[in-house]
Amino acid sequence: MGNLTSREALALRWAEVCSDPTLRDLPYKIELNAFGKIEMSPANNRHARLQARIARELANQLSAGDTLTECPIATDIGIRVPDVAWASNEFLKRHGDTTPFPEAPEICVEIGSPSNSDEELLLKTKAYLAAGAREVWLVSEDGDLRVFDGAGERQASSYAVTLTLPPRG
Repeated sequence: MGNLTSREALALRWAEVCSDPTLRDLPYKIELNAFGKIEMSPANNRHARLQARIARELANQLSAGDTLTECPIATDIGIRVPDVAWASNEFLKRHGDTTPFPEAPEICVEIGSPSNSDEELLLKTKAYLAAGAREVWLVSEDGDLRVFDGAGERQASSYAVTLTLPPRG
């Protein structure tokens, strides 16, 4: 791919993956690692419930932007896809529907699942922050929330959001 930066090359590879008809109906979340290789994570219904609830609560409580689910973001560790993100109107004016986003929206949320290690989630946290996220939220399947910003882990979000997550059932 010649003179392209690694992010440009990953964006082109992402376009290939998105247009590949054999990958359209997989029951997995797809991401690309820093080498352009596909990584897949299986879905489960607890994860889906948490994702929907978090997206709904962000949409209801933060009015100056949009909530996104599974938006691809170019990061230093590849094209990563947070489960939920919130992007301000200013972010959306700058980037519109560019795929993948060249920088991270203000809030990126990862919901842990049995296929995620703590190390992997912290690596993604650092990558989203390095790509411009103001906060990264890690939510466990039990509903525990950890919030990170550029200075490290925080006690709570700086955004006026209260999450009420459904109990395990």
